[in-house]
Amino acid sequence: MSHSISQKFNARTLLGFAFPTIVMMVFMSLYTMVDGFFVSRYVGADALSAINIVYPLIGLAVGIGIMLGTGGSAVIARQLGIGEGEEARKNFTRILLFGLIVGILFTVICTVFLEPLLKLMGASDRLMGYCREYMLVLLPFMAPQLLQTTLGVLFVTAGKPNLGLGLTILSGLANMVLDYVFIAVFGWGIAGAAWATAVGYSIVPVFALFYFWKPRTELYFVKAALRADVLVESCLNGSSEMVSNLAASVITWLMNLLMMHFAGEDGVAAVTVVLYTQFFFTAVFLGFSNGVAPVISYNYGSRNKEQLHMVFGICMRSMAFCSLLMTGAAIVLAKPLIGLFLPDGTAANELTYHGYLIYSVNYLFAGMNIFISSLFTALSNGKVSAMISMIRTFGFTVAGILLFSWIWQMNGLWLAVPAAECATLVLALFQVKKYKKVYEY
Repeated sequence: MSHSISQKFNARTLLGFAFPTIVMMVFMSLYTMVDGFFVSRYVGADALSAINIVYPLIGLAVGIGIMLGTGGSAVIARQLGIGEGEEARKNFTRILLFGLIVGILFTVICTVFLEPLLKLMGASDRLMGYCREYMLVLLPFMAPQLLQTTLGVLFVTAGKPNLGLGLTILSGLANMVLDYVFIAVFGWGIAGAAWATAVGYSIVPVFALFYFWKPRTELYFVKAALRADVLVESCLNGSSEMVSNLAASVITWLMNLLMMHFAGEDGVAAVTVVLYTQFFFTAVFLGFSNGVAPVISYNYGSRNKEQLHMVFGICMRSMAFCSLLMTGAAIVLAKPLIGLFLPDGTAANELTYHGYLIYSVNYLFAGMNIFISSLFTALSNGKVSAMISMIRTFGFTVAGILLFSWIWQMNGLWLAVPAAECATLVLALFQVKKYKKVYEY
């Protein structure tokens, strides 16, 4: 099967083109889930809660990486579509160099201010030691982690989604094996989970450094000075994805604080497990959206209206079906998924199962919201994309958490996200209709 973004697509070839990116995102989501499994089984529920406490910091780095990857991909694919290959290569180089610089700065700032940051995120005295131990290992690897996320999108833009998939699978397998070795065999505890994740983070960027050094694809490293206008455009285009990840960190922080208030450390453990499983299910939505985005950008840039219309229709139908499938799977698999992290019969397990069934309804709406936001990013309309993400997260979700938890306590916390996703879908579909004639999709 051809993996060029310039090919003529139908439903089968488009889904086949996006499939490697879907699997890639699922494997990336497994990093945290596998850490959680081994930590919960061999270290304890408090250590599991600690990983969730520090997630907002990690999520911020992921958000920056996705912003650069999706926003930069829209710029690069559009330039390839209009025949500006050399400029596309320069921007490819600029985006990855900028990501490296940002990752290093992120490590330095977070290391210097780690203690107050952990307190701000809600680490109790009981969890502080675990949080500090985990982050002190992981922080030096934030630049590779950020670049891994960025490259996950740019491998697709370079026409090499299967290579990106293979590297991500290798990274995921390394993480899983090393989790077992470092935690179960060596007994390194939560630090072992951090070391395993750090090694997994490093595989993709190290390989990419050598792979893109020579012209093996349309995209490779060339001499290019940083240009503010290109970086700003890329960041604006990808700002919605950044907003989504930043908001996910804020939402996690809020839910941790409120659950600590309502149910103590067991409540934080429940939130942790629910969010772990959410990473897995939304990875499918994100993988599909990121996988088809370069195709949309390319056909928009080349003014191929017929192909753009066909790709858009396939995406909307596929996402509607996938949303139903993911919701059903989440409900059916609730018990075994929760059991991976929390033993049956415990208070934390029962608390999690009750909330999980309410929370899972959000998958009916979340997939379409993720795709529509990604659609406008691919069309280089970062304003609409960011507006949808901003209202979806900082608007509907944060407001829902605060309001619903005040009215219905813990049930309100679980209900807030499905309600926010439903409200966002109405807004997103309105934007699709509004801009249909502008982009002719």
